[in-house]
Amino acid sequence: MYENYADLAKKIRKHCLHMVHIGQSGHIGSMLSVADLLAVLYGGALKIDPQAPERPDRDRLIFSKGHAGAAVYAALAEQGFFPREWIDTYDQNGGKLLGHISHYVPGVEFSTGSLGHGLPVAVGMALAARERGQKHRVFAILSDGDCNEGSTWEAIMFAGQRHLSNLIAIVDYNRIQALGFSKDILDLGDLESRVAPFGWACKSIDGHDYGQIAAALQEISPLDSKPTCIIANTIKGKGVRFMENQVHSHYWHVTDEDLARAMKELEE
Repeated sequence: MYENYADLAKKIRKHCLHMVHIGQSGHIGSMLSVADLLAVLYGGALKIDPQAPERPDRDRLIFSKGHAGAAVYAALAEQGFFPREWIDTYDQNGGKLLGHISHYVPGVEFSTGSLGHGLPVAVGMALAARERGQKHRVFAILSDGDCNEGSTWEAIMFAGQRHLSNLIAIVDYNRIQALGFSKDILDLGDLESRVAPFGWACKSIDGHDYGQIAAALQEISPLDSKPTCIIANTIKGKGVRFMENQVHSHYWHVTDEDLARAMKELEE
């Protein structure tokens, strides 16, 4: 099973590099760091159906780090939510795939871009689902920058107080933001110890270890009384060594040479 996750993650990374190259825009470092998480989620953890993307009982995933939306597009394309040819239209005039994630794309629940919006929306969805007696789960993927926003912490407090056990927040904790290392901008420190006191069940994992990711998701019980926060320790630019842990990978414009070099690395 984990070989399948690795294969999907590699395809996600390749699609992301291709999209950023043809669009000459995007946030490749952020896309690469979240690829393994998305591979496990879209590789079987999420209850979704590409043939019926709006079925009422589907799990919802809110991708709060909308600047890395190409990674979600790549996963959705591989799972058959839309033709892979759409990837060639990324961030192009008249194209199907906008630079920041868009709900007009099949399989995308909510458009994001400005940080701090995703978790509050997910909290509202989770609360509404519980009030309606619906059994689906709501996932939110957050970035370091999301965790700097006051609206995120308001949502954390609210979800804990309301015991929204159908809510799963996953932090892509790569410790780099647009203009520097997170510790130098707004140090989040031990994120688990900050979130847990608000009534969350928290777990820290290696966000590139498919076994740990899958286990963390499988351990969530519908009988739990708390929302879940999975803090996935990741590496910005993961999978392409010359981009890894580089601040400027956030805005890296991928040249022809960069693309060829990165694709070669992914095949090694």
